[in-house]
Amino acid sequence: MLRFLPRHILLLSAAFLLAGEAGAQYFRQSSYWKTHRTEIEFGFGISNFLGELGGRNQIGSPFVWDLEFSQTRPAASLAYRYYLARQQALRMRFTYGILAGNDNLTTEPFRQNRNLSFKSDVFELSLVYELHLYREELGHIYDLRGVKGTKSSRVGLYLFGGVGGFYFDPRAQYNNAWVRLKPMRTEGQGLPGGPEEYKNIQVCVPLGFGIRRAFTKNWSIGLELQYTKTFTDYVDDVSTSYYYGADPLDAQDVNIPEDEVAGYLADPSLGLMPGQTARGQQRGDEKDLDAYLFLKFTADWKIYKYKSGSKKYRARIRRAKIVF
Repeated sequence: MLRFLPRHILLLSAAFLLAGEAGAQYFRQSSYWKTHRTEIEFGFGISNFLGELGGRNQIGSPFVWDLEFSQTRPAASLAYRYYLARQQALRMRFTYGILAGNDNLTTEPFRQNRNLSFKSDVFELSLVYELHLYREELGHIYDLRGVKGTKSSRVGLYLFGGVGGFYFDPRAQYNNAWVRLKPMRTEGQGLPGGPEEYKNIQVCVPLGFGIRRAFTKNWSIGLELQYTKTFTDYVDDVSTSYYYGADPLDAQDVNIPEDEVAGYLADPSLGLMPGQTARGQQRGDEKDLDAYLFLKFTADWKIYKYKSGSKKYRARIRRAKIVF
């Protein structure tokens, strides 16, 4: 009986070795995402403004119901993504876009007579959390030699939200030249009886979703929609009431800016509705804060980092078809 003992020991040892190898293979597969947990993202698309100026042919309404498609402008971005887990990531992104609005694009009587317009570059830096409901993959679900199994999905879907800061500087056109609106104090900002001066750097909250498709092991492309909520109503330099002009309650009270340019930019109205632009009358809606949209095509480059410098290990990783 003892002569069979060495054979049994050898068989058990081989079984443990095979089990260990299988376990190692499974561990490698389950943590495979860590080899490409960082990405560089390039984006290019369009931006659009949601605020007082322009909009549909009706009284202003919040969110996308008042979107003016003709004021769509270009946007571009650069981002860095780091995966905390297989389906969770943090992303830091710098985005540049152009926002614009113009009252002469609507037939709504109040806005059309108001005749205000603006354009502003916007620079946004944000940090967001991403939840990847589905993550795009290549190959098959199981990486078993000689077994193909079920194919994985090349399409991914994610949601995101976070916090950021942005810089804006509204301008309007006067005699074919673009003039900065903040120094004009068009609503009496910082003047007696007027609102406080607004700051060009503000906090924002970017929210949205995106879809991605894997084309190679390193490259994915996608489409992303971002809605950015702000906490200011002065992205378009329009928020409260008319500061200059005659007070309808006092015929002797005439408040006219010394600068002719400032006077025009504060009230370029068409004169179709007498009294609409008198001092103290509504110029904007300070309760309806501004927002903007980004719709971009993205290209994501995965940065691979191998766990070992061994050429044999790197070759095995490159041949791996999928993770699970």
